[in-house]
Amino acid sequence: MIFSFGILRDSLYVPTQIGTRKFSTYTWANSFNRALAEQPTVPMLVEPYATRVPIALFLTGQLFVLSSTWALGITGTFLGDYFGILMDHRVEGFPFNVLRDPMYVGSTMCFTATALWRESPAGLMITLYVYVVYIIALRYEG
Repeated sequence: MIFSFGILRDSLYVPTQIGTRKFSTYTWANSFNRALAEQPTVPMLVEPYATRVPIALFLTGQLFVLSSTWALGITGTFLGDYFGILMDHRVEGFPFNVLRDPMYVGSTMCFTATALWRESPAGLMITLYVYVVYIIALRYEG
């Protein structure tokens, strides 16, 4: 259900124009990008770091999110343990041998990267909020 509703949520978003420093592309916007679209921007990093840091953060974050999804599988990723579907053993390979909670850390890195790319102080505040929610979720999951 969680996986299905996530797919449904993502399919309901309408295409929107997202401007970047050099290019304008049409893409499926998520709610985070929508929240940032109308907020004021402030340059936060000097070039070339204004592009390199967000790209590095985003790619590393996606590596952690995707590799942890791969390691846990669909059941382990989408709260299977809450429904009594337990994994046979604890996952100890990459990325869990690098981070205790790679999916949450990777997701936070992606939010941070997006806020930096969009030069959005509001995005950084939303990222902080998301991180606090992740910390609360970890208290229940741990």
